[in-house]
Amino acid sequence: MLKTATRNTEQLAAIRRLKDWTRERFSLGDDVPVMVSELACGMPGCPPLETVVTFWTTPETRHVFKAFKPVAETTQDDLPPYWMKNAIISDSDDLCCC
Repeated sequence: MLKTATRNTEQLAAIRRLKDWTRERFSLGDDVPVMVSELACGMPGCPPLETVVTFWTTPETRHVFKAFKPVAETTQDDLPPYWMKNAIISDSDDLCCC
């Protein structure tokens, strides 16, 4: 039980850190929703776990980027640069892996 609690605490800290980095990188206010998900992908060629970060700059404008590693292993270097903010706008409802 203690290992699970420690792992959950570490996972939550990694998610918070990634949200903070995303807000900082893309100049997002505290009122902007940022969602971090760790997804398992069973498709050939996909990593076992990937991290998907989603944020909305308007109710209709969703930005999405991925790191092909678990959230705990994701670093600031895995985030796209600020100038790619418009390039990561997603018009797809598909959040499938890979």
